[in-house]
Amino acid sequence: MPPPTEVLASAEAVFRREHGRIIASLIRLCGSFDRAEEAMQEAFASALRYWAERGVPDNPAAWITTTAYRKLIDARRRERTRQQKQAFLEQDLAAATSEDIVAAEDLPSDIPDDRLRLIFTCCHPALNREAQVALTLRTLGGLSTEEIARAFLVPEPTLAQRLVRAQRKIHDARIPYEVPSDQALPERRAAVQAVIYLIFNEGYTATAGEALIRRELCAEAIRLGRVLCAIDGEDPEGLGLLALMLLHDSRRQTRVDAAGALVTLEEQDRSLWDRAQIDEGLALVDAALRMRRIGPYQLQAAIAALHAEAATSAETDWLQIAALYGELARIHPSPVVQLNGAVAVGMSEGPGRGLALIDELGTSGELERYHLFHAARADMLRRLGSFEAAAEAYRRALALMANGVERAYLERRLAAL
Repeated sequence: MPPPTEVLASAEAVFRREHGRIIASLIRLCGSFDRAEEAMQEAFASALRYWAERGVPDNPAAWITTTAYRKLIDARRRERTRQQKQAFLEQDLAAATSEDIVAAEDLPSDIPDDRLRLIFTCCHPALNREAQVALTLRTLGGLSTEEIARAFLVPEPTLAQRLVRAQRKIHDARIPYEVPSDQALPERRAAVQAVIYLIFNEGYTATAGEALIRRELCAEAIRLGRVLCAIDGEDPEGLGLLALMLLHDSRRQTRVDAAGALVTLEEQDRSLWDRAQIDEGLALVDAALRMRRIGPYQLQAAIAALHAEAATSAETDWLQIAALYGELARIHPSPVVQLNGAVAVGMSEGPGRGLALIDELGTSGELERYHLFHAARADMLRRLGSFEAAAEAYRRALALMANGVERAYLERRLAAL
């Protein structure tokens, strides 16, 4: 009889690793988020009891899947409705009556399509972005309502209502649980990628609070990125997105010091960067670019790759980075992309040229409420020796700053002036 801690650890590992696969197949079978989740929770509860008595099975994910299938059938029998659906479930179960038949390693031949359907359903354009993010993390990521609410700094009841409304809208609007048509796929795929990257960015640089990094959100976004590549591997933007997240995340250990203070890219100890993540990211960038269908995530990943390949800050190829930002601005224009490009120009051609481009961007007023606009402007002024003007720009950035770690960094910069 295994110790309770071993049983619990095994169940938690299966939940984190296989949650998306299992819940997607259950939703396909029963057509309901609520029923699928209830069946899976009951299956995990049964696992804790059964495994404590008889040991953890060789294929714990298969055991959970089969048990959850049975829970759905039992629920259908109790309701004594929708007999056709019940017969379908029973027929499906007949092919998986033992733990050995539904092996975990065999699941990808069927279930990846279920996960693809599920992620497109969660990111349907009829749902707003907040609902898309919450539903994706809840269903595919397996995060609890409390975890998601804590990560995005919203009250748990608010997040719970958001999830309920999203699921109700899917039901009431009869949003199909399916992969979109070939004509609609590119637009819908872009929405899925945007949701995953939004999750990563909130983890990489939290918009508010006292922590700069929320590691669990970064890890979850990377995991979802891997899922997307596994089920839609011919899309170069999916590869680019995963590469971009891996290359950024490779620097995670060096972005704050032992006291929790922000360390800029220029000052980081590059020997501590995660080389395994960098190597994987570089390989993904290369594979994506070879497909010759260039998109925004690939260009951003290529920029991150140039930073990763530079042994020191001084060796960074800022000219190439500025050129890549120029191409990114051409195919995906936005004030933030143009601001990053202006900073790259400032690093390659001199702070005077960078400041001129930043000030030109500022004339539209679009970036006036964006704290990094003022911070970038302050940095260029500091490099030029215009300390009084730099101090004023830092003060404007601080007035808009919500993250405590970033605020402390700007306060140190201001004090140094």
